[in-house]
Amino acid sequence: MRGTGARFVQRVSSTRGFARAAPYVVPALDRAVHRLTRGRVLLSARMLPGLVLTSTGARSGLPRRTPLACMPEEGGRGWLLVGSNFGRPGHPAWSHNLLAHPDAVISFRGRDIPVTARLLQGEERAVAWQAVLGFWPPYAAYQARVEREIRLFRLVRR
Repeated sequence: MRGTGARFVQRVSSTRGFARAAPYVVPALDRAVHRLTRGRVLLSARMLPGLVLTSTGARSGLPRRTPLACMPEEGGRGWLLVGSNFGRPGHPAWSHNLLAHPDAVISFRGRDIPVTARLLQGEERAVAWQAVLGFWPPYAAYQARVEREIRLFRLVRR
C-alpha cells in the first residue's frame, strides 16, 4: 500500500479511536471473510500482509485462530508478528499463547504452514523493530501509548 491512501490509513490507524474499535471489528470481519473464501482472502491484508495464526491456548489448551498483520521476511524465511494490541495496555492473548506453546500453524496466502515462534529480544529485537517501523510506521504510535515493550515474534517454518 503506497501513496496518499497509505498515509491516510496509517494516520487513522494511529488514533486512539481506532485502537478502541479495531480489536472488535477487524478480527471478526477477517475471520468471517477468511472462512467464507476458504483461506484465500483477509480483508485487513488490503492494508498489510496478513495471516491467520492457529495457536494453542495458554490456559485452555484449545486451538485459537487469530487473524494478524505480519511482515514477511526476505526470501520467505519467516514472518514477523507485532504484539501491538492496537496500542492498548495489555499484551494480546495470542502472544501469551505463543510463549506457552511456540509451535503453531499459519494460514498464509491460502496455504497452511506449520511454524515455530520465538520472542525476539535484545539486539535481534532492536533490528527487527526498526524493520517493522519502516514497514508500518503506526507501530511507533502504539509503542508510545503503552508502558510495556511490545512483543515481537519471528515465525519460522517447522
